[in-house]
Amino acid sequence: MSSIEPTAGIVLAAGMSQRFGQTKQLLRLKDKYLLEWVLDAALASRLSKIVLVLGHEHERIMQKLGSRIIRPRLQVVINERYAEGQSHSLRAGLFVVHQQVSAVMFLLGDQPRVQSATIDYLLDCFRQSPKSICVPVYRGKRGNPTIFDRSMFGKLMAIEGDIGARTIIREHPHCILKVEVDGPECLADIDIPSDYEEIRKVLKA
Repeated sequence: MSSIEPTAGIVLAAGMSQRFGQTKQLLRLKDKYLLEWVLDAALASRLSKIVLVLGHEHERIMQKLGSRIIRPRLQVVINERYAEGQSHSLRAGLFVVHQQVSAVMFLLGDQPRVQSATIDYLLDCFRQSPKSICVPVYRGKRGNPTIFDRSMFGKLMAIEGDIGARTIIREHPHCILKVEVDGPECLADIDIPSDYEEIRKVLKA
């Protein structure tokens, strides 16, 4: 991939937080909401455009974030079918940008420790590789965010259920560029309250 070809970031944040028990997107970490950490990292990176996919309680989330989601590179998309699984959010975000970009990076809205430097490092590695999928790896474990080039858009638009893009990654091992990263941030998401408490300790929040 050429270094000048655009890549959009799609932030998946439409879920109901059922395992957590309350709206994760609006958890407080220091002086920001959880979702803001992810958005700020994406906006500080070299991603050409950011698509924020909301669903459950989207009106409340947008009200709380207010002017902080009014950015030139940021577009909000509402997935009305959020209850049917993450694949609908993935497709809703991809539909907005698939004709404008050569690749997309999927970021999870509950991964506040992912840094803009990591996003840019993954982009650089991917753009220098002939592979069509890029995943960060830490000590043998695959994490997020992940990148897919245009050749995978059709397959991404065809997935169903609450599996995200895992099936595509599993079915195309020969297409994967595994990028070793220095820290566990790519593995640290918030599913249950103990995850939140652990990240609060790390961030001293």
